[in-house]
Amino acid sequence: MPIVLPHHDGSELYAPDSVSLGDTVRLRIRVPQSWGAASRVWVRSVQDGEPRYDAAIRLGAADGWDWWEAAMLVANPVAKYRFLLEADEAHDGGARGPRFWTLNAQGLFKRDVADSADFRLTSFAPAPDWLHKATMYQIFPDRFARSAQADGHPVPDWAIGCAWETPVVGAGPETPVQFYGGDLPGIVDKLDHLQSLGVDVVYLTPFFPGRSNHRYDASTFDSVDPLLGGDKALVDLVDAAHARGIRVMGDLTANHSGDAHEWFVKAVADPGSEEAGYYYFSPDHSSYESWWGVQSLPKFNWASDALRRRFVLDDDSVVARWLKPPFNLDGWRIDVGNMTGRLGAVDLNHEVARLIAERVREINPEAALLAESTSDAAPDFTGEHWQGAMTYSNFTRPLWSWLAGDAPEVNFFGSPQSGPNRIDAEDFLATHQDLASGFSWGVRKNNMNALNTHDTARAATVMIDGGQELGAVLMFTLPGVPVVFAGDEFGLEGFNGEDSRTPMPWAAVEGESVPGQKSSAGQDPGQDPGPERIVKDLRANYARLGRLRREHQALAKGSVRWIHAEGDALVFIRETPESSVLVVAARDSSEVILDASVLSAAQLEALGEPPVHVVGQITSTSVASGVVVLHAAGTSAGVWALPGTPLPSVLQ
Repeated sequence: MPIVLPHHDGSELYAPDSVSLGDTVRLRIRVPQSWGAASRVWVRSVQDGEPRYDAAIRLGAADGWDWWEAAMLVANPVAKYRFLLEADEAHDGGARGPRFWTLNAQGLFKRDVADSADFRLTSFAPAPDWLHKATMYQIFPDRFARSAQADGHPVPDWAIGCAWETPVVGAGPETPVQFYGGDLPGIVDKLDHLQSLGVDVVYLTPFFPGRSNHRYDASTFDSVDPLLGGDKALVDLVDAAHARGIRVMGDLTANHSGDAHEWFVKAVADPGSEEAGYYYFSPDHSSYESWWGVQSLPKFNWASDALRRRFVLDDDSVVARWLKPPFNLDGWRIDVGNMTGRLGAVDLNHEVARLIAERVREINPEAALLAESTSDAAPDFTGEHWQGAMTYSNFTRPLWSWLAGDAPEVNFFGSPQSGPNRIDAEDFLATHQDLASGFSWGVRKNNMNALNTHDTARAATVMIDGGQELGAVLMFTLPGVPVVFAGDEFGLEGFNGEDSRTPMPWAAVEGESVPGQKSSAGQDPGQDPGPERIVKDLRANYARLGRLRREHQALAKGSVRWIHAEGDALVFIRETPESSVLVVAARDSSEVILDASVLSAAQLEALGEPPVHVVGQITSTSVASGVVVLHAAGTSAGVWALPGTPLPSVLQ
């Protein structure tokens, strides 16, 4: 049965896009008449720590929904609120009479709930407008592409030189030191490919010199690794990308350096040096703190004023240097942002984040600032500093569980599990809402939505056949920034993050003879595809989804209303007053009935048109006046462009 409940999500359909401290704002909620009539509605806010109730007025009705509006003072930088509705007891099958319901970001309850899941408005500086509209493409430079000049780069002394077709070792002593020699000029050579996919932002994992293929163990922050082409190569890449309308973001580790970093080398040699204060050493200087005890990654001590100056505040600081000419990066993704500034009883995390954010905005207000926080990220992401989270908790993990295949052993985000538990659509939605509820709408639409990244197994390995295509539809249509990891468009596989860092199959793309290659669409059963094989060509699929986001504004800023979540099928709609988009995803054959209780007459009629994007086989059939049945045959998804959400006359 369709989900027919009162609705609000903090989006522009219901709340202002930006607010200032001290503003009195108007918040709207709509109640479906098929659910019942609300006799009274209040907005319950928390002001200076104390709850306050402000009565709403009924604005009128539109296409079966009653709209209410209440005024609320933005008394604090993070203004939390929920709605309290008085309605008829008949909703839960009991005796008639008044019943009070609470609507927060997790859903509708007839019991009291914690403030942590309240909706929230924030008065902080907004993220750049381009960010939530973007399609992001993540590149691990060593494995993306080799330019002609890469052959002139020597294999470093820490590395095992590998030919491009050498299989990646996903777990073993050679894993971090396999060196394939991808470089930044190689990325320039493939910008046509990125543009054909509709990429708006390239996110590069670290480009600083290090002693590993991942380069999160920087030996300096002052230059680009010569193995990647050096400083000029970064300038050339950013210039070439900007000429095509593509932005470029870097990856910066504010939690640690490498043990070969010039600062750390000096700190070890001279306990009395300024640099010694950048790290946590034991009293006798014989040991030091590091990331998860990995000795090659010594941890920064952000209590050091000198570190703050050198890393953030100086004119030529690490944060500042690469955002300025001639490099002109468009922002940073901060590695392990959740751990930065935290050690035992010391917690400087928000202080450091604020310091970095203020510096970034000072240099370029249009620069983006994202941060990694792989679990429950919301408490650290108010919007004051980090503009969005690279997190797996509210989208990637529950999606893996809903679409889980039968891979015998995959790394499930570092947990002891051998893979994801298989869950039904109801649990996907519950998990998604639980772990997204702590974000403001402004942060939520800037969070990075990824099927997989350089730190995870590949979706193609984890998911059922066709699951990656299904997941990509959800990644591009739910609130957030879709993130394509290089190789997703070729169906590349991997059982963990390291195994997923497969060199791109450019020889297969360009039609060269590759040993073991069968075709661009498949492979011999049981045969290891190797790094030079296209497992499944999904380029056209990703390109269409990128076009959808550009052509339908509802996918970038529209509210999200869930219509169905049961067993094998999910249905939701992204809504603005001007246009809407309906999305159906089914992991197996399913049938979903939609009627006038969930969509307007015009929207139901529009479902008679072909979907603007389809995966597998999905159709819509009108079976009666105002009733449409959606049929999915096997693993399928469909996206329909619909008219906008009707508003009461007073809002038109």
